[in-house]
Amino acid sequence: FAQYNYTLLHRTSINKLTNTVEELKTDNKRYWKHLIELEQRTGEIEEEQAKDKKHIAALNAKITSLAQKLDDQENRARRNNLRILGFPEQIEQGKPIQFLQEALPKILELEDGMQLEMERAHRTLAPRPGADQRPRPFIVKFLRYQTKEMIIRKVREKGTLNWEGNKILIFPDLSKELQEKRRGFLEVKKQLRDREIRYGLFYLAILKVTW
Repeated sequence: FAQYNYTLLHRTSINKLTNTVEELKTDNKRYWKHLIELEQRTGEIEEEQAKDKKHIAALNAKITSLAQKLDDQENRARRNNLRILGFPEQIEQGKPIQFLQEALPKILELEDGMQLEMERAHRTLAPRPGADQRPRPFIVKFLRYQTKEMIIRKVREKGTLNWEGNKILIFPDLSKELQEKRRGFLEVKKQLRDREIRYGLFYLAILKVTW
């Protein structure tokens, strides 16, 4: 009888172990199945992320291209423009074209009778400054590109410009982005001048050196 009980207990223990092993196998299968599903999902997510990165890169490239085209169009629209700094506020008395057509030939020492034809002229749209603040520049659009270029040449020839004790500065009217590009040449231009090497800065931002 004792032997029978021992055998029964032994078989029961084996059955329990067998059942436990089977349960572990089942759990293990579920685990691996879940792990495989996770790996597949991870792969899908990584693939989606890669596609998203390519899409974002393409969008950024398109935005950059459009921004460059827009900036180019803006600068072409300003092709005949000059920015003139230094004239006191309200000196034009509401007639900026008439004032500049009289003042510019004097400070540039242009030939008598030379008419500077302007399409429009106005102060920048910033708020009117106080008495102790710098006056707003004029933005002038000349009727002809050649007129604007002639004025730029005269400015380079004369160097410093003065009008009734006010220092006058005249620059091409460029977009902020193009101004930043051209500022990148400042140190190079200084070195070229120090070495008395002739150069020219052309549209958009191209530096040409003459040896």
